Amino acid sequence: MDEKKFNVAVAGATGVVGNQMITCLEEREFPVKSIKFLASHRSAGRKLEFKDQEITVEELKEDSFRGIDIAIFSAGGGPSKKFAPCAAKDGCIVVDNSSAWRMDTEVPLLIPEVNPDDIKNYTNKGIIANPNCSTIQMLVALYPIYKKCGIKRIVVSTYQAVSGTGLKAIEELSDQTRAMLNFQDYEKKVYPHQIAFNCLPHIDVFLENGYTREEMKMVLETRKIFGDNNIGVTATTVRVPVFYSHSESINIETLEHISADEVKTLLSNAPGIKVLDDPEKNLYPLAIEAAGTDLTYVGRIREDESIPNGINLWVVADNIRKGAATNAVQIAELLAKDYL
Repeated sequence: MDEKKFNVAVAGATGVVGNQMITCLEEREFPVKSIKFLASHRSAGRKLEFKDQEITVEELKEDSFRGIDIAIFSAGGGPSKKFAPCAAKDGCIVVDNSSAWRMDTEVPLLIPEVNPDDIKNYTNKGIIANPNCSTIQMLVALYPIYKKCGIKRIVVSTYQAVSGTGLKAIEELSDQTRAMLNFQDYEKKVYPHQIAFNCLPHIDVFLENGYTREEMKMVLETRKIFGDNNIGVTATTVRVPVFYSHSESINIETLEHISADEVKTLLSNAPGIKVLDDPEKNLYPLAIEAAGTDLTYVGRIREDESIPNGINLWVVADNIRKGAATNAVQIAELLAKDYL
């Protein structure tokens, strides 16, 4: 029997994540019958490649999704709010990478390694939300522990790459670094402070409670994905001068005791995770080694000696791939396999 193939659209195709979505569709051999690339009117007319074909980018419009089975969005919250319902109305299922639909109670928020069964709720609105990049890698690492012994509280500090802000931020870090090494002046365009050789404890806007929106995304998305409003989560998110891959220092308090060795064994056998943890050999996850891969890497696994049921972990993943594009394509694969 021939494999079923699908008409696919990528909205926001010319952006950093959109480009990676195209690469992931090709690398993972998603069963594409036809593919359409969509972007703003400014990018319409550009040429992008897919499987040795040169495809012209079209302007994203309300009628762009007629005849499309699956659309993967990375066009930003505003366009997602406007165009995702249009796509759904035309019978297309949307996998959206923005924050626009994540907290909608009728829209599933999905990490395939964590809550794949929630995908069935896509029928509510025809939309599935892709979580925040920092939330994805954290929950891929924590879910096996949560499932085995429960988690009472999560304290996380992130060290997030500039690619999470987009192409202009990548260019800003590169330009500032080059300028500083050559004793030249530089401009700050993307971030409010110098990002080269610096750390900024400021991702997204500050809210009335003193947290940033990025920090509250991690709190609220964790509760929704785990289906647990009792879990305590507090986050501090930091932008660092790294191009690709987010790193996270995570401290958890579990409901039942689990040893560091048990955590290592548990995570070594969990999907989507690679444990790198041998301090004597200086082996632990590094951003530069996670970049370009789809796994979530976990190391520095140790017991928190300040409380009875505490575990510390260091978690690293490519924010553009597993943190965005790959997770979205994995969702599309679940749809293609079991629902379309």
